[in-house]
Amino acid sequence: MKIRLVVFLPLLAAGLVARPAVAQTMPKDELLFLTAQWKGERFPDGRPKIPDALVERAKRIVIDDAWTVLKNLGYLNQYEGDWKLIHNDVPITGRAVTAMFMPSRPDVEAAIKERGITKQGRKGNTNSWPIETLTKGDVYVADAFGKIGGGSIMGATLGNSIFSKSGNGVVFNGAARDLQELQNIKGFNAFVRDFHPSFLEEMVLMGLNTPIRIGNALVMPGDLVLAHREGVLFVPAHLAEQVVATCEFVIRKDQFGFEMVKTNRYSTGQIDDQWTDEIKTEFLKWLGRHPELGTMTRAELDAVMSKRTW
Repeated sequence: MKIRLVVFLPLLAAGLVARPAVAQTMPKDELLFLTAQWKGERFPDGRPKIPDALVERAKRIVIDDAWTVLKNLGYLNQYEGDWKLIHNDVPITGRAVTAMFMPSRPDVEAAIKERGITKQGRKGNTNSWPIETLTKGDVYVADAFGKIGGGSIMGATLGNSIFSKSGNGVVFNGAARDLQELQNIKGFNAFVRDFHPSFLEEMVLMGLNTPIRIGNALVMPGDLVLAHREGVLFVPAHLAEQVVATCEFVIRKDQFGFEMVKTNRYSTGQIDDQWTDEIKTEFLKWLGRHPELGTMTRAELDAVMSKRTW
């Protein structure tokens, strides 16, 4: 039996792998391997680049519907709840930039900082390094092993920097500080385990744009992040179009169904079952009268009805 050995970041940090690396990033070929089902555009480091237009569409879908689609496709470990938020009414949607923090160890942290600062031009503590990689539409997602006291990955200064680069918020399996100042950044939100007045202590960045664990979820760089007050869902990049398109259909179907049931045109059983040709024709006519809900062809309708994942 052949065993495929994946060498992770601690070895890279220690210089035991003879290949170029930037900060704590995973080798590009390994990221391509782990996200091979993504066939679209990528960032230079190999991270899947979900189109901006698709991210915009995702802002209008319902997280419950997206979770159901993923569950029915067999993706059972993509959701995590139990967060504290800056604002309950400011959702976050975007592409994941991932970071993995670990408890610090003097020799390892010294080696990482020496390489990052003197050889790669990095500045500041390692919790600021992921911010340098952010582009518009990105979501900074970090695993800080749930640390609260001494686990504040971000304060007001870094929060402003994050928002200026990404126009988006953060998801931290850890803490943040400066809540009063953070809540004044219009459009910004943070999903954290708690807020705490302490600074970052005894923690070091061990992974940047690598697979990370956020509670019960496996998160990959480039995943579509849907963070609503219910919780956070991480949609694999290669499934983003399917999930968004299916959720858009569910919104249309529900509105159509409400109207048809209310007017006694069709029963709830007929709406919730596989549709007849008559109902499909009626739905497409109805959709044509509601351009704000987008368009859909008969072929697209048949496709989404043929394999129910919603």
